[in-house]
Amino acid sequence: MANVATKAGGQADGLRRPQRKAPFPVEFYRSAVGKKYVMAVTGLGLVGFAFAHMVGNLKMYLGAIPGGGKYAYHLDEYGEFLRELLVPIFPRTVVLWLLRVGLIVMFALHMHAAYSLTMMNRRARGVGYQSKRDYVAANFASRTMRWTGIIFFLFLAWHLADFTWGWVNPGFVRGEVYRNVDASLSRIPVGILYVVANLALGTHLYHGAWSFFQSIGSNNPRFNKARRSGAMAVAGIIVAGNISFPIAVMTGIVGI
Repeated sequence: MANVATKAGGQADGLRRPQRKAPFPVEFYRSAVGKKYVMAVTGLGLVGFAFAHMVGNLKMYLGAIPGGGKYAYHLDEYGEFLRELLVPIFPRTVVLWLLRVGLIVMFALHMHAAYSLTMMNRRARGVGYQSKRDYVAANFASRTMRWTGIIFFLFLAWHLADFTWGWVNPGFVRGEVYRNVDASLSRIPVGILYVVANLALGTHLYHGAWSFFQSIGSNNPRFNKARRSGAMAVAGIIVAGNISFPIAVMTGIVGI
């Protein structure tokens, strides 16, 4: 009877076919090591974007283009350059939108990996800390990593509504980047918001850059001093450049 049941049902009670494994990238990402790699690599890509974005915006200090022309300011010309990337190979703004989609994917993977690792750590710990945590080894940047990430994510939504969609920018004019920057950051509360958000970004970048090599399993105490100095330099340069923009506008150093 057991043989009959096996033939009729395909398999006997208590026996299950082994589940087929997912493709290697999926299986790798399911592990803690895979999530750490994803968080490190996407974090590196986002740091590169933040640096490039800051450098491009430095054109605000070049001011107006002598003789006028199609674009009144160098920053407007830079914005148009981004919209014209690889034209005529691709239609106008297509490459820019592909870059934006890539950034969105990196943000999503970075945040999901961070959240998943937090949940895995909590499940592995089982119970909460029974006494005060040792904060000697964990510095301020590492302790606030989650919150600085959330703060900057919320700020990013404001930033897009301000300069990309124009929802919160007074008299927004598409393509007139310099004018839009001046209109937004000349409002003192908004300028202060940009300064505070970028200080949070700097804290997040510092710890992210510091822990990058540890996340990918390449960690040697001999290089800790160099890693710390490099992390401080990367975060410091990006933050200094970014907060200089609202300060310059609010103090009248640049503007229309």
